[in-house]
Amino acid sequence: MSLESVRAFLTANAPELSITVTDKSSATVLLAAEALGVEPDQIAKTLSVRVGDRVVLVVTKGTARLDNKKARDALGGKPRMLGADEVVALTGHPVGGVCPFGLATPLQVYCDVSLKEFAEVWPAAGSVNSSVRMSPARMAELTGASWVDVCQEPAAVQGQAPAMG
Repeated sequence: MSLESVRAFLTANAPELSITVTDKSSATVLLAAEALGVEPDQIAKTLSVRVGDRVVLVVTKGTARLDNKKARDALGGKPRMLGADEVVALTGHPVGGVCPFGLATPLQVYCDVSLKEFAEVWPAAGSVNSSVRMSPARMAELTGASWVDVCQEPAAVQGQAPAMG
């Protein structure tokens, strides 16, 4: 059902895009990158978070991690990850297939600026083995997303001190 809601959304709004379904799981960033033959950073992961009394989706590059202070400032409160049951209920997509398309509930979408590093990214398409290739700008356009800077700097992600300079 979830894959079908994404397919219907894309047919109505972006008929030029096609969904890639693999026989391998793409439920995690690393599995998706392997299944699609791309770098993990090119996987556009969708995080479902609660900020105060609202639920929003934040799409980031695959290896990015939220920076608590940046996310709090950009989203207007501390983001808390939703549980799997709540994710399914609100998005209509299973964990591992969550994407900003074909949602069961209209949700505000934010795209992190980390996605702009790439000409093409691969968000999931509603199931644990489906994805769709598109430019980050097209994804933001299709979802009405706002661009935000909510992720840690790469050095922080790797546990290294940032370069001084």
